[in-house]
Amino acid sequence: MGGNGDEPVEKKTKMEVPNDDEELETPSAFNPKYRVCPYLDTINRPLLDFDFEKLCSISLTRINVYACLVCGKYFQGRGTNTHAYTHSVAEAHHVFLNLQTLRFYCLPDNYEIIDSSLDDIKFVLNPTFSQTDINNLDKADPKYSRTVDGTLYLPGVVGLNNIKANDYCNVVLHALSHVGPLRNYFLREQRYAKIKRPPGDSIFNLVQRFGELMRKIWNPRNFKAHVSPHEMLQAVVLWSNKRFQITEQGDPIDFLSWFLHTLHRALKGNKKPDSSVIYKTFLGEMKIFTRKIPPVELDDTQKSLLLATEEYQEKCETTNFLYLTCDLPPPPLFTDEFRENIIPQVNLYQLLAKFNGQTEKEYKTYKDNFLKRFEVSRLPHFIILYIKRFTKNTFFLEKNPTIVNFPIKNVDFGDILSIQNREKFGNCKYNLVANIVHDGEPNKGTYRAHMLHKANGQWYEMQDLHVTEILPQMITLTESYIQIYERCAD
Repeated sequence: MGGNGDEPVEKKTKMEVPNDDEELETPSAFNPKYRVCPYLDTINRPLLDFDFEKLCSISLTRINVYACLVCGKYFQGRGTNTHAYTHSVAEAHHVFLNLQTLRFYCLPDNYEIIDSSLDDIKFVLNPTFSQTDINNLDKADPKYSRTVDGTLYLPGVVGLNNIKANDYCNVVLHALSHVGPLRNYFLREQRYAKIKRPPGDSIFNLVQRFGELMRKIWNPRNFKAHVSPHEMLQAVVLWSNKRFQITEQGDPIDFLSWFLHTLHRALKGNKKPDSSVIYKTFLGEMKIFTRKIPPVELDDTQKSLLLATEEYQEKCETTNFLYLTCDLPPPPLFTDEFRENIIPQVNLYQLLAKFNGQTEKEYKTYKDNFLKRFEVSRLPHFIILYIKRFTKNTFFLEKNPTIVNFPIKNVDFGDILSIQNREKFGNCKYNLVANIVHDGEPNKGTYRAHMLHKANGQWYEMQDLHVTEILPQMITLTESYIQIYERCAD
């Protein structure tokens, strides 16, 4: 009898348990787990900055770091005697965000806050993009966004902070943020999160930091109209073994070359042209024909005998390239009588003639001389041109001030292809999407970048934090250093 009487009691408790759980899940003033927090109005959004390294401002540890949403500082821990707990008691700052799990807590009471009004802070820390958002970046008429202090900015056209002398990195990051396929790949973390990598492989940090920077640059709900590339550059300094520094001016082409190759390696790319998004976007192919020149001091008979040997026959090798190096003609030593040659000018097509498979160029080593000619056999989707402005001689570094005249739209790269390759490619017309310029002395100087925002067709000039609109006609008058061209849609 007693057994029968116990049964309904058990059933009753089973039915009540889920109701208790539901009560615990709903925030209220009396719920010990999720309380309605009275301190939400103390959050100071203009002070929040998630661009810097996520480490505790006291112990400098990266583990279990919380951001104080009242003063913006980072502290470790949440329990008693931790830095965040001490800060909350000493300063009466109560709302904290776990930078890893994106969950909000109130200290020193130590309960979790669930409130949809805090979603904007989560989005600034970790912006996310759907496929539809990404597809509309270049199509729809772009909408200006408003920051916390009321400044209007256009997502994708935001300044990058110059920490000391890292403008040579900033211009490259600006330029790459407007290369469509690369940007679209990195805006969705899911695309590279599944890449298998060996345990302890921390080079992948570079990929994650670059992805974070891309998402912050294109974030439509930012709290401020600029982004600091601090975490990204820390990863660069670390993985280049301090070859590229934040505190010393460097060369953008060295940085760009190293960065693309390292990203390709970190994305588990191999020698195949479609093994990573880097190779799919930028990798072209060329043939290099090399023949050795006999020494000048020999007479004609000896020369002809040498030329008949196998060593002096023309050799052909096929190689890949991520960028094309264009050589500027040396500037004239003297101005002509009409003073017209003060700033020499050269046409872009004259520079590209180097790659037509017919123009020969002499290269010297310490004992041999070679004649080389280059023939481009496959054009990539995006072409990077490096205009070689700096030459190093025994004493110092010299800068060539020659201005390159180039069209901004419909640059025909088909002129440098052989007839068979041109027929195979069909459309060889390219449009300029980014242009990096060097101003000033060879060793010092500054860099700035010009960018095309495809959605509104407007060009912008970016120099660190300064963003201004610029007319396309003005871009051609600058001392271009690196250019990125995109193949036109058919």
